[in-house]
Amino acid sequence: MKTSVYEMVTNRILEQLEKGVIPWRKTWRGSEPRNFVTQKPYRGINTLLLPYGGEYLTFLQAKEAGGSVKKGEKSSMIVFYKPLKIEDKDTDEVKQIPFLRYSNVFHISQCEGVQTKMEPIALNSEIAPIQVAQDVINAYAARSGVLITHIEGSNRAYYSPSTDTITLPAIGQFESAEEYYSTAFHEAAHSTGHKSRLNRITDTAAFGSQTYSREELTAEIAACMVMNFAGVEIPETFENSAAYIKSWSRKLKEDVKAILAASSQAQKATDLILGIETE
Repeated sequence: MKTSVYEMVTNRILEQLEKGVIPWRKTWRGSEPRNFVTQKPYRGINTLLLPYGGEYLTFLQAKEAGGSVKKGEKSSMIVFYKPLKIEDKDTDEVKQIPFLRYSNVFHISQCEGVQTKMEPIALNSEIAPIQVAQDVINAYAARSGVLITHIEGSNRAYYSPSTDTITLPAIGQFESAEEYYSTAFHEAAHSTGHKSRLNRITDTAAFGSQTYSREELTAEIAACMVMNFAGVEIPETFENSAAYIKSWSRKLKEDVKAILAASSQAQKATDLILGIETE
């Protein structure tokens, strides 16, 4: 019976893809990472280097703002170019060349005594947890030991293998509770690949690589399976998941084969999240 449910979910995904699906959309509202002093959003590689949305500042900037960095907090690195003047020995001409520098910054949540300059993200207080889905998440976290944290106002949801931590925006930032749990189950599926569990995530894969794409397929298909098992799937979450799956399967240029291969890994991830023992 269990296998037939897995096959049913996979087949429904394939049927949805054959019909053509809506473009994948982010289902929560949040702020991008930005410089605390200038309030300008970070761009390029820095958006990948910084773990949360919201304001970042250096140790000195926190002090100048009347606060301090909390004891034991770890910084994140940003990179930027500064002009460097050099003199041509032959012509004595002075030129400016871009010189890559880096700086260590802290998220405002890692500081104390620093007041944000941003307008707070409006949370929808009408979006409440769904008990059956919350029970699944809580039970998985208790069994596995994975840490689940929430950053209010954040624009990112992700799993960090190095700290074995799932980080999510607040539930009130999502379009619905079902979309929140779809995202939470996606990140939980990633966490099943930790070396202490299914040992699926063996290294840090480059964004967009085949390894990265396969892992995203596995996580999203597992999220669909868990949503179905928990009985909290709605048409909007399923359509959005199908669109997300399509976007990553295209990168592998083998849509159906990639999805079928990933669904096998997704079954194992789903079993682990739900606490289903397999032979």
